[in-house]
Amino acid sequence: MREVFIVGLGRMGQGIGRRLVRKGHKVGGFDVSQESREGAREHFRVFDNLSQISEFFQERKVVWLMVPHNAVDQAIQELMTYLDEGDILIDGGNSYYKESIRRYQELKTKGVHFLDVGVSGGVYGEELGYCLMVGGDRQAFDLVEQVFKDLSYGGEGYAYLGPSGAGHFAKMVHNGIEYAIMEAIGEGFELLKESGFNYDLREVARIYNTGSVIRSWLMELTQRSFEEFGSLEGVKPYVEDTGEGRWTTLEAVDLSVPAPVIALSLFMRFRSRQSNSFRDRLLAVLRYQFGRHAVKKDEQT
Repeated sequence: MREVFIVGLGRMGQGIGRRLVRKGHKVGGFDVSQESREGAREHFRVFDNLSQISEFFQERKVVWLMVPHNAVDQAIQELMTYLDEGDILIDGGNSYYKESIRRYQELKTKGVHFLDVGVSGGVYGEELGYCLMVGGDRQAFDLVEQVFKDLSYGGEGYAYLGPSGAGHFAKMVHNGIEYAIMEAIGEGFELLKESGFNYDLREVARIYNTGSVIRSWLMELTQRSFEEFGSLEGVKPYVEDTGEGRWTTLEAVDLSVPAPVIALSLFMRFRSRQSNSFRDRLLAVLRYQFGRHAVKKDEQT
């Protein structure tokens, strides 16, 4: 049994906490949001002030950060008042791996172990288990390996991957691959929709996921999406990105590694946010200029 204190009690942070409780660990937590604190309070001990963290621990402190990447430095700064030499700080969010290396080096000078842990599995990880990609000192990993084992899918969905930054780099590439697969699924199902065969897309997704070479969890979620959202008519065609796809593309450039599919999938997310593309308007008038092709007028302007 380990004592684990979670900072950041959103959907993922709460899910991790609840799973650890079920596995027999002592869990505490804090979040700046009162709503998030109240949501977690019925499952494990939640504090209203980070300064109370010392009241929770009886032994070596193990603190798990589950906050947005742009809030990690502030969270670490606030935590350092309460951490001692030999304590372990885990960043389970989607942080840029170079920032994780910097944080590791800064914390090492103060005697605090830092592990960067890429976490995959989404909201389903609480029940099924997570995929955990761990970077940092092997010694620190060994001290808390049971925590990773208990959180992981089947007790096997975790691995120590190497020195500081290795965990978050692996998670970055994981998300880049995820972008590309999702884009391929979207393109394929749009082609099915426009084919004229009047497919039941939910049924196509089901059969694709039953013994075919493209069966996958994302295909299962595609089937579930059609079950829950029907023909998607009420869904706005706006796709956000969280930064991982951008970092993957930039790393590919820096390392001179061709990654055209991942890069294009990121750019297609940008395209989804353009409601009135200047580029396409320019292309329309260019076609008029060289070939006198008709230009369609926008009635709203």
